Amino acid sequence: MFELYGYTFSLAALIVLSGLLFVFLIQLFYYLYFYGRIMFYREKPAGASRPEPISVVICARNEEVHLPKHLPAILQQKYPNYEVVVVNDCSEDESGEILKKFAEEYPHFRFTTIKKDEKFSHGKKLAITVGIKSAKNNTLLFTDADCMPLSDNWLSEMVTPLQNKNEICLGYSGFFKQKGFLNLLIRYDAFFIAMHYFSFAMAGIPYMGVGRNLAYKKEIFYRSKGFVRHLDLDSGDDDLLINENAHKGNTVIKLNPEAQTRTYAPTSFARWMRQKTRHRTTFPRYKIKHRFWLAVEPLTRFAFYPLLITWFFLSPYYYIALIIYGLRLSLQLIVNYLWGKRLNEKDLFLFSPLTDILSIFIGMYLVNKTLFSRTRPSWK
Repeated sequence: MFELYGYTFSLAALIVLSGLLFVFLIQLFYYLYFYGRIMFYREKPAGASRPEPISVVICARNEEVHLPKHLPAILQQKYPNYEVVVVNDCSEDESGEILKKFAEEYPHFRFTTIKKDEKFSHGKKLAITVGIKSAKNNTLLFTDADCMPLSDNWLSEMVTPLQNKNEICLGYSGFFKQKGFLNLLIRYDAFFIAMHYFSFAMAGIPYMGVGRNLAYKKEIFYRSKGFVRHLDLDSGDDDLLINENAHKGNTVIKLNPEAQTRTYAPTSFARWMRQKTRHRTTFPRYKIKHRFWLAVEPLTRFAFYPLLITWFFLSPYYYIALIIYGLRLSLQLIVNYLWGKRLNEKDLFLFSPLTDILSIFIGMYLVNKTLFSRTRPSWK
Protein backbone atom coordinates (compact mmCIF):
# COMPACT_ATOMS: atom_id res chain seq x y z
CA MET A 1 0.00 0.00 0.00
CA PHE A 2 1.12 3.57 -0.68
CA GLU A 3 0.23 6.74 1.17
CA LEU A 4 -0.04 9.97 -0.81
CA TYR A 5 -1.29 13.29 0.59
CA GLY A 6 -3.12 11.45 3.35
CA TYR A 7 -4.74 8.95 0.96
CA THR A 8 -3.90 5.26 0.96
CA PHE A 9 -3.67 3.49 -2.42
CA SER A 10 -2.84 0.00 -3.57
CA LEU A 11 -0.24 -0.27 -6.31
CA ALA A 12 -2.96 -1.18 -8.84
CA ALA A 13 -5.08 1.82 -7.79
CA LEU A 14 -2.10 4.16 -8.08
CA ILE A 15 -1.33 2.92 -11.58
CA VAL A 16 -4.96 3.35 -12.63
CA LEU A 17 -5.13 6.86 -11.12
CA SER A 18 -1.91 7.86 -12.89
CA GLY A 19 -3.27 6.58 -16.19
CA LEU A 20 -6.62 8.28 -15.64
CA LEU A 21 -5.02 11.63 -14.87
CA PHE A 22 -2.73 11.31 -17.88
CA VAL A 23 -5.51 10.67 -20.41
CA PHE A 24 -7.72 13.27 -18.70
CA LEU A 25 -5.05 15.95 -19.14
CA ILE A 26 -4.66 15.06 -22.81
CA GLN A 27 -8.43 15.26 -23.29
CA LEU A 28 -8.40 18.57 -21.45
CA PHE A 29 -5.71 19.83 -23.83
CA TYR A 30 -7.80 18.96 -26.90
CA TYR A 31 -10.91 20.63 -25.51
CA LEU A 32 -9.14 23.79 -24.38
CA TYR A 33 -6.45 24.26 -27.02
CA PHE A 34 -8.35 23.04 -30.07
CA TYR A 35 -12.12 22.76 -29.63
CA GLY A 36 -12.32 25.67 -27.19
CA ARG A 37 -11.13 28.11 -29.85
CA ILE A 38 -14.77 28.49 -30.86
CA MET A 39 -15.23 30.70 -27.76
CA PHE A 40 -13.00 33.39 -29.25
CA TYR A 41 -13.39 32.80 -32.98
CA ARG A 42 -14.84 35.58 -35.12
CA GLU A 43 -15.03 35.34 -38.89
CA LYS A 44 -13.16 38.11 -40.60
CA PRO A 45 -15.34 40.09 -43.02
CA ALA A 46 -14.16 39.86 -46.61
CA GLY A 47 -12.94 43.09 -48.11
CA ALA A 48 -15.01 44.69 -50.83
CA SER A 49 -13.88 43.56 -54.26
CA ARG A 50 -15.26 42.69 -57.64
CA PRO A 51 -16.91 39.23 -57.51
CA GLU A 52 -14.83 36.67 -59.35
CA PRO A 53 -16.47 34.22 -61.76
CA ILE A 54 -17.18 30.90 -60.06
CA SER A 55 -17.74 27.33 -61.24
CA VAL A 56 -19.88 25.04 -59.09
CA VAL A 57 -18.94 21.41 -59.77
CA ILE A 58 -21.33 18.55 -58.96
CA CYS A 59 -20.92 14.84 -59.67
CA ALA A 60 -24.13 12.87 -60.06
CA ARG A 61 -24.78 9.17 -60.49
CA ASN A 62 -28.38 7.95 -60.58
CA GLU A 63 -29.69 11.11 -58.91
CA GLU A 64 -33.08 11.44 -60.62
CA VAL A 65 -34.71 11.96 -57.20
CA HIS A 66 -32.34 14.61 -55.83
CA LEU A 67 -31.54 16.67 -58.93
CA PRO A 68 -35.03 18.23 -59.29
CA LYS A 69 -35.10 18.93 -55.53
CA HIS A 70 -31.71 20.55 -55.06
CA LEU A 71 -30.41 21.92 -58.36
CA PRO A 72 -32.83 24.90 -58.43
CA ALA A 73 -31.47 26.12 -55.07
CA ILE A 74 -27.95 26.04 -56.53
CA LEU A 75 -28.93 27.60 -59.85
CA GLN A 76 -30.78 30.47 -58.15
CA GLN A 77 -27.98 31.73 -55.93
CA LYS A 78 -27.52 35.46 -55.40
CA TYR A 79 -24.22 35.79 -57.19
CA PRO A 80 -23.63 37.80 -60.36
CA ASN A 81 -21.24 35.60 -62.32
CA TYR A 82 -21.19 31.83 -61.96
CA GLU A 83 -21.81 28.59 -63.79
CA VAL A 84 -22.97 25.20 -62.57
CA VAL A 85 -21.32 22.13 -64.11
CA VAL A 86 -22.83 18.71 -63.43
CA VAL A 87 -20.99 15.54 -64.41
CA ASN A 88 -23.53 12.81 -65.15
CA ASP A 89 -21.41 9.83 -64.17
CA CYS A 90 -22.72 6.63 -65.79
CA SER A 91 -26.29 7.18 -64.58
CA GLU A 92 -28.76 4.45 -65.53
CA ASP A 93 -31.89 6.33 -64.48
CA GLU A 94 -33.51 9.51 -65.85
CA SER A 95 -30.75 11.86 -64.65
CA GLY A 96 -29.69 12.67 -68.20
CA GLU A 97 -33.19 13.79 -69.26
CA ILE A 98 -33.58 15.89 -66.13
CA LEU A 99 -30.25 17.61 -66.78
CA LYS A 100 -31.26 18.40 -70.37
CA LYS A 101 -34.34 20.24 -69.09
CA PHE A 102 -32.23 22.28 -66.67
CA ALA A 103 -29.81 23.16 -69.48
CA GLU A 104 -32.72 24.50 -71.54
CA GLU A 105 -34.01 26.62 -68.65
CA TYR A 106 -30.79 28.02 -67.15
CA PRO A 107 -28.15 29.57 -69.43
CA HIS A 108 -25.45 29.32 -66.73
CA PHE A 109 -25.93 25.56 -66.43
CA ARG A 110 -23.96 22.93 -68.30
CA PHE A 111 -23.54 19.18 -67.95
CA THR A 112 -21.32 16.51 -69.37
CA THR A 113 -21.85 12.76 -69.41
CA ILE A 114 -19.48 9.89 -68.74
CA LYS A 115 -20.84 6.80 -70.44
CA LYS A 116 -20.60 3.43 -68.79
CA ASP A 117 -17.86 1.15 -70.10
CA GLU A 118 -18.19 -2.53 -69.19
CA LYS A 119 -14.43 -2.98 -69.60
CA PHE A 120 -13.46 -0.06 -67.37
CA SER A 121 -14.74 0.90 -63.94
CA HIS A 122 -13.90 4.12 -62.17
CA GLY A 123 -14.61 6.03 -58.99
CA LYS A 124 -15.70 9.57 -58.23
CA LYS A 125 -12.25 11.00 -58.91
CA LEU A 126 -12.66 10.63 -62.67
CA ALA A 127 -15.97 12.47 -62.55
CA ILE A 128 -14.47 15.29 -60.48
CA THR A 129 -11.50 15.53 -62.85
CA VAL A 130 -13.87 15.83 -65.81
CA GLY A 131 -15.85 18.48 -63.95
CA ILE A 132 -12.77 20.53 -63.08
CA LYS A 133 -11.47 20.40 -66.64
CA SER A 134 -14.91 21.36 -67.95
CA ALA A 135 -15.14 24.35 -65.60
CA LYS A 136 -14.46 27.69 -67.24
CA ASN A 137 -13.46 29.55 -64.09
CA ASN A 138 -10.50 29.40 -61.73
CA THR A 139 -12.45 29.37 -58.46
CA LEU A 140 -14.28 26.10 -57.85
CA LEU A 141 -17.03 25.25 -55.38
CA PHE A 142 -17.94 21.61 -54.82
CA THR A 143 -21.05 19.94 -53.50
CA ASP A 144 -23.03 16.75 -54.18
CA ALA A 145 -26.24 16.18 -56.08
CA ASP A 146 -28.05 15.18 -52.89
CA CYS A 147 -26.97 18.34 -51.01
CA MET A 148 -29.10 21.41 -50.38
CA PRO A 149 -27.58 24.85 -49.62
CA LEU A 150 -29.25 26.46 -46.60
CA SER A 151 -29.49 29.87 -48.22
CA ASP A 152 -29.29 31.65 -51.56
CA ASN A 153 -26.12 33.35 -50.29
CA TRP A 154 -24.30 30.01 -49.97
CA LEU A 155 -22.15 30.53 -53.05
CA SER A 156 -21.21 34.09 -52.11
CA GLU A 157 -20.37 33.12 -48.52
CA MET A 158 -18.14 30.22 -49.57
CA VAL A 159 -16.14 31.89 -52.34
CA THR A 160 -15.77 35.49 -51.16
CA PRO A 161 -12.88 34.55 -48.80
CA LEU A 162 -10.98 33.24 -51.83
CA GLN A 163 -10.77 36.66 -53.48
CA ASN A 164 -7.36 37.33 -51.95
CA LYS A 165 -4.35 35.15 -51.04
CA ASN A 166 -6.55 32.31 -49.72
CA GLU A 167 -6.80 29.23 -51.93
CA ILE A 168 -9.02 26.90 -49.88
CA CYS A 169 -12.28 27.47 -48.03
CA LEU A 170 -13.66 24.71 -45.77
CA GLY A 171 -17.43 24.68 -45.25
CA TYR A 172 -19.82 22.63 -43.14
CA SER A 173 -22.21 20.05 -44.53
CA GLY A 174 -24.40 18.30 -42.00
CA PHE A 175 -27.32 15.92 -42.32
CA PHE A 176 -31.02 16.71 -42.32
CA LYS A 177 -32.68 16.10 -38.98
CA GLN A 178 -34.98 13.09 -39.15
CA LYS A 179 -36.61 10.70 -36.71
CA GLY A 180 -34.68 7.88 -35.08
CA PHE A 181 -31.59 7.36 -32.95
CA LEU A 182 -29.46 6.33 -35.95
CA ASN A 183 -30.04 9.73 -37.54
CA LEU A 184 -28.99 11.42 -34.29
CA LEU A 185 -25.84 9.31 -34.12
CA ILE A 186 -24.88 10.03 -37.74
CA ARG A 187 -25.55 13.74 -37.33
CA TYR A 188 -23.39 13.90 -34.21
CA ASP A 189 -20.60 11.99 -35.94
CA ALA A 190 -20.55 14.49 -38.83
CA PHE A 191 -20.78 17.36 -36.34
CA PHE A 192 -17.83 16.07 -34.27
CA ILE A 193 -15.67 15.48 -37.35
CA ALA A 194 -16.40 19.03 -38.50
CA MET A 195 -15.68 20.44 -35.04
CA HIS A 196 -12.36 18.61 -35.18
CA TYR A 197 -11.13 19.78 -38.59
CA PHE A 198 -12.44 23.32 -38.10
CA SER A 199 -10.67 23.57 -34.72
CA PHE A 200 -7.41 22.36 -36.20
CA ALA A 201 -7.75 24.84 -39.06
CA MET A 202 -8.26 27.61 -36.49
CA ALA A 203 -5.04 26.46 -34.83
CA GLY A 204 -3.18 26.71 -38.15
CA ILE A 205 -3.22 22.95 -38.82
CA PRO A 206 -5.77 22.42 -41.61
CA TYR A 207 -5.82 18.77 -42.62
CA MET A 208 -9.07 17.93 -44.42
CA GLY A 209 -12.30 19.18 -45.95
CA VAL A 210 -15.59 17.62 -47.00
CA GLY A 211 -16.49 17.52 -50.69
CA ARG A 212 -20.14 18.26 -49.93
CA ASN A 213 -19.12 21.86 -49.21
CA LEU A 214 -15.63 22.81 -50.29
CA ALA A 215 -14.10 25.59 -52.39
CA TYR A 216 -10.61 25.93 -53.80
CA LYS A 217 -8.65 27.47 -56.64
CA LYS A 218 -8.15 25.36 -59.73
CA GLU A 219 -4.35 25.59 -59.43
CA ILE A 220 -4.59 23.52 -56.22
CA PHE A 221 -5.79 20.62 -58.33
CA TYR A 222 -3.11 21.00 -61.01
CA ARG A 223 -0.35 21.64 -58.47
CA SER A 224 -1.11 18.21 -57.00
CA LYS A 225 -1.28 16.66 -60.48
CA GLY A 226 -4.89 15.85 -59.77
CA PHE A 227 -5.43 12.71 -57.76
CA VAL A 228 -2.39 10.88 -59.12
CA ARG A 229 -0.92 10.18 -55.66
CA HIS A 230 -3.97 8.24 -54.51
CA LEU A 231 -5.69 6.96 -57.61
CA ASP A 232 -5.71 3.50 -56.08
CA LEU A 233 -8.24 4.70 -53.48
CA ASP A 234 -11.91 5.37 -54.18
CA SER A 235 -11.92 8.04 -51.47
CA GLY A 236 -9.65 11.04 -51.08
CA ASP A 237 -11.06 13.37 -53.71
CA ASP A 238 -11.67 15.91 -50.95
CA ASP A 239 -9.69 15.19 -47.76
CA LEU A 240 -6.44 13.94 -49.32
CA LEU A 241 -6.31 16.80 -51.81
CA ILE A 242 -6.73 19.26 -48.94
CA ASN A 243 -4.28 17.34 -46.75
CA GLU A 244 -1.61 17.70 -49.42
CA ASN A 245 -2.15 21.40 -50.09
CA ALA A 246 -3.69 23.17 -47.10
CA HIS A 247 -1.61 25.22 -44.70
CA LYS A 248 -2.08 28.11 -42.31
CA GLY A 249 -1.43 30.76 -44.96
CA ASN A 250 -3.86 29.59 -47.66
CA THR A 251 -6.87 28.09 -45.83
CA VAL A 252 -9.96 29.70 -44.31
CA ILE A 253 -13.12 28.27 -42.77
CA LYS A 254 -16.77 29.31 -43.01
CA LEU A 255 -19.11 28.62 -40.09
CA ASN A 256 -21.91 31.00 -41.07
CA PRO A 257 -25.22 29.07 -41.39
CA GLU A 258 -25.74 30.73 -44.78
CA ALA A 259 -22.55 29.01 -46.00
CA GLN A 260 -23.73 25.53 -45.01
CA THR A 261 -25.33 22.62 -46.85
CA ARG A 262 -27.33 19.62 -45.71
CA THR A 263 -27.78 16.15 -47.14
CA TYR A 264 -29.59 12.94 -46.24
CA ALA A 265 -28.14 10.57 -43.68
CA PRO A 266 -27.86 6.85 -44.49
CA THR A 267 -31.01 5.04 -43.41
CA SER A 268 -29.31 1.86 -42.21
CA PHE A 269 -26.37 1.19 -39.91
CA ALA A 270 -24.75 -1.13 -42.47
CA ARG A 271 -24.84 1.53 -45.17
CA TRP A 272 -23.37 4.12 -42.80
CA MET A 273 -20.56 1.73 -41.86
CA ARG A 274 -19.77 1.09 -45.54
CA GLN A 275 -19.56 4.83 -46.06
CA LYS A 276 -17.29 5.37 -43.05
CA THR A 277 -15.11 2.38 -43.96
CA ARG A 278 -14.53 3.94 -47.38
CA HIS A 279 -13.60 7.25 -45.77
CA ARG A 280 -11.17 5.60 -43.35
CA THR A 281 -9.06 4.20 -46.20
CA THR A 282 -7.56 7.67 -46.66
CA PHE A 283 -6.19 7.99 -43.12
CA PRO A 284 -2.87 6.16 -43.75
CA ARG A 285 -2.14 8.69 -46.54
CA TYR A 286 -2.43 11.73 -44.27
CA LYS A 287 0.73 13.58 -43.26
CA ILE A 288 2.43 11.99 -40.26
CA LYS A 289 1.82 14.95 -37.96
CA HIS A 290 -1.89 14.88 -38.82
CA ARG A 291 -2.12 11.15 -38.17
CA PHE A 292 -0.54 11.70 -34.77
CA TRP A 293 -3.00 14.40 -33.73
CA LEU A 294 -5.94 12.43 -35.08
CA ALA A 295 -4.94 9.25 -33.28
CA VAL A 296 -4.17 10.65 -29.83
CA GLU A 297 -7.64 12.02 -29.06
CA PRO A 298 -9.69 8.86 -29.74
CA LEU A 299 -7.05 6.64 -28.11
CA THR A 300 -7.12 8.66 -24.88
CA ARG A 301 -10.92 8.80 -25.03
CA PHE A 302 -10.94 5.03 -25.44
CA ALA A 303 -8.71 4.66 -22.37
CA PHE A 304 -10.59 7.24 -20.28
CA TYR A 305 -13.80 5.30 -19.65
CA PRO A 306 -12.28 1.88 -18.76
CA LEU A 307 -9.85 3.57 -16.38
CA LEU A 308 -12.70 5.53 -14.85
CA ILE A 309 -14.77 2.39 -14.25
CA THR A 310 -11.77 0.43 -12.95
CA TRP A 311 -11.12 3.10 -10.35
CA PHE A 312 -14.51 2.45 -8.72
CA PHE A 313 -13.52 -1.18 -8.14
CA LEU A 314 -10.02 -0.47 -6.82
CA SER A 315 -10.47 2.50 -4.53
CA PRO A 316 -12.97 3.79 -1.97
CA TYR A 317 -12.18 7.34 -3.09
CA TYR A 318 -14.78 7.18 -5.83
CA TYR A 319 -15.36 10.94 -5.68
CA ILE A 320 -11.95 11.48 -7.33
CA ALA A 321 -13.22 9.75 -10.45
CA LEU A 322 -16.51 11.65 -10.23
CA ILE A 323 -14.68 14.98 -10.08
CA ILE A 324 -12.52 14.08 -13.08
CA TYR A 325 -15.53 12.88 -15.06
CA GLY A 326 -17.57 15.92 -14.03
CA LEU A 327 -14.88 18.33 -15.18
CA ARG A 328 -14.54 16.65 -18.56
CA LEU A 329 -18.32 16.37 -18.98
CA SER A 330 -18.87 20.04 -18.14
CA LEU A 331 -16.23 21.16 -20.62
CA GLN A 332 -17.57 18.77 -23.23
CA LEU A 333 -21.12 20.11 -22.91
CA ILE A 334 -20.01 23.74 -23.04
CA VAL A 335 -17.82 23.23 -26.10
CA ASN A 336 -20.43 21.13 -27.90
CA TYR A 337 -23.09 23.71 -27.17
CA LEU A 338 -20.99 26.56 -28.58
CA TRP A 339 -20.09 24.57 -31.69
CA GLY A 340 -23.69 23.43 -32.10
CA LYS A 341 -24.82 27.02 -31.97
CA ARG A 342 -22.37 28.04 -34.70
CA LEU A 343 -23.04 25.04 -36.93
CA ASN A 344 -26.81 25.18 -36.55
CA GLU A 345 -26.89 21.85 -34.67
CA LYS A 346 -28.10 23.07 -31.25
CA ASP A 347 -29.96 19.87 -30.35
CA LEU A 348 -26.86 17.67 -30.43
CA PHE A 349 -24.92 18.84 -27.38
CA LEU A 350 -27.24 17.16 -24.84
CA PHE A 351 -26.60 13.79 -26.50
CA SER A 352 -22.83 14.25 -26.64
CA PRO A 353 -22.07 12.25 -23.44
CA LEU A 354 -23.83 9.18 -24.87
CA THR A 355 -22.55 9.53 -28.43
CA ASP A 356 -19.06 10.17 -27.05
CA ILE A 357 -19.08 6.66 -25.54
CA LEU A 358 -20.77 4.99 -28.51
CA SER A 359 -18.22 6.49 -30.90
CA ILE A 360 -15.53 4.40 -29.18
CA PHE A 361 -17.27 1.14 -30.10
CA ILE A 362 -17.99 2.39 -33.61
CA GLY A 363 -14.31 3.29 -33.98
CA MET A 364 -13.26 -0.20 -32.86
CA TYR A 365 -15.66 -1.76 -35.35
CA LEU A 366 -14.30 0.41 -38.17
CA VAL A 367 -10.69 -0.41 -37.37
CA ASN A 368 -11.54 -4.11 -37.48
CA LYS A 369 -13.48 -3.63 -40.71
CA THR A 370 -10.67 -1.68 -42.34
CA LEU A 371 -7.99 -4.18 -41.36
CA PHE A 372 -9.79 -7.39 -42.29
CA SER A 373 -12.33 -6.51 -44.96
CA ARG A 374 -11.44 -7.62 -48.49
CA THR A 375 -14.30 -5.73 -50.12
CA ARG A 376 -13.34 -2.51 -51.86
CA PRO A 377 -16.05 0.11 -51.17
CA SER A 378 -17.28 2.34 -54.00
CA TRP A 379 -18.65 5.88 -53.93
CA LYS A 380 -22.10 4.90 -55.26
